[in-house]
Amino acid sequence: MARAAPLADHLRPVRPGLSGGTYRPLTDAEVQRIHHAALDALEQIGLSQAPPTGVAYLTKAGCIQGDDGRIRFPRAVVEDVLARANRKLTLFGRNPRHDLELSGARVHYGTAGAAVHLVDVNTREYRDCTIQDLHDAARIADRLDNIHFVQRPMVARDIADNLEMDLNTIYACCSGTTKHVGTSVFEPGFAAPALELLNMIAGSEEAWRARPFVSASVCFVVPPMKFATESCEVMEALIHGGMPVLLLSAGMAGATAPSTVAGAIVQAVAECLAGLVYVNAVKPGHPAIFGTWPFGLDLRNGAMSVGSGEQALLTAGCAQMHQFYGLPGGAAGGASDSKLSDMQAGWEQMCSNVMAGLAGLNMVYEAAGMHASLLGFCHESLILGDDLIGQALRCVRGIEVTDETLALDQIADVCLNGPGHYLGTKQTLARMQSDYVYPALGDRSAPKEWEEQQKPDLIKRATARKEEILASRAEARFDPALDAAIRARFNIHLPV
Repeated sequence: MARAAPLADHLRPVRPGLSGGTYRPLTDAEVQRIHHAALDALEQIGLSQAPPTGVAYLTKAGCIQGDDGRIRFPRAVVEDVLARANRKLTLFGRNPRHDLELSGARVHYGTAGAAVHLVDVNTREYRDCTIQDLHDAARIADRLDNIHFVQRPMVARDIADNLEMDLNTIYACCSGTTKHVGTSVFEPGFAAPALELLNMIAGSEEAWRARPFVSASVCFVVPPMKFATESCEVMEALIHGGMPVLLLSAGMAGATAPSTVAGAIVQAVAECLAGLVYVNAVKPGHPAIFGTWPFGLDLRNGAMSVGSGEQALLTAGCAQMHQFYGLPGGAAGGASDSKLSDMQAGWEQMCSNVMAGLAGLNMVYEAAGMHASLLGFCHESLILGDDLIGQALRCVRGIEVTDETLALDQIADVCLNGPGHYLGTKQTLARMQSDYVYPALGDRSAPKEWEEQQKPDLIKRATARKEEILASRAEARFDPALDAAIRARFNIHLPV
């Protein structure tokens, strides 16, 4: 290699926070129509089943509870909150170099989901996920350049107690990566011990509140247009504890959301606007991610279709609405309906990852590793997803047009004075790393060279990379004294 040394982060061809937004599936007029339809839905239909505390917060903020119990949101209330809401937030990592700035059309890719099965690529079988699998996923993601955050991608099925599962999920993720972590809290009463654990990891409550390195995914609504009572109570407790929240609306187009792409976006936007009013009623300006996550549905059989073109459009359309509001936003992209890391998974994962990035989605959740319509997670697929996302990010970066990149002087020199090609020129060597993304595992060799290398298999190479990562000690592991203190206070299932 003429250029073997890695570049500084700011000169890398792809990196967290590249700006997308060049793809706009909606016209300005269509964005306005979706916005006004969402406001109509909130004002005329409203949401039901708010907890008593939520009713108090929302009515004090100017919302109206009707005789039918539904909370309705006058336009002026929503527009006032939109004018005052937090428009830029930083999701902190335990290591500051992993901090993510959410604003504008800055794009970040990461994991997410609640897969209950792990995909074994050797036996081609599915088995229940364990807390060790979750910890290993965090450790792997910590070493992958294009995985920018680690939202819990699977549920530890080997821990029966829900409180212990929540606490061990935090422990397993935070001891596996220093990137920003996302998790969830099952019941309102679990918020206090979860925050206690996070305060211990941070070093103190003050240190945690200054740099909260974990956010909470809160399914605060049960589509269509109903508050999830208990989850709202969880959200209130976590807001008071200083934790950023992802306002997650996950309607299923054709089942719990309208079957049309536009209608599903309208409902998701309406529900998340209601959540935004709620959050700001509890604590004005609290960091919240506008989590419109409408999912596609195969109307022939009722199966989720997260790998479909419709899913890619849903996600890209939601990203455009986030930018219209100027709010930090997230949605699902990069998941597959395929059961294995095969060609179907490749085309499905790339389609929505590229479209989400080009649309400027701040947080692309479920971007790697997710299979079987979110039921399965695969460590090898997570590793291969790092290569895939690298190519998607290069598309997001786009084409740089300057006097240097137009290269007229190079063309003249090569054609008039040089050898008639650009191989080995100083310009080519100078930009070969800053302009081009090279896959870590993807194979670009000629067939003859491929044969000479014993026809390397992509999945086997990913497995070898997994084993290499897991054979070394996790850089994110806790200090032994802190780890001992955590284990003395909580029942941690992972071995020391």
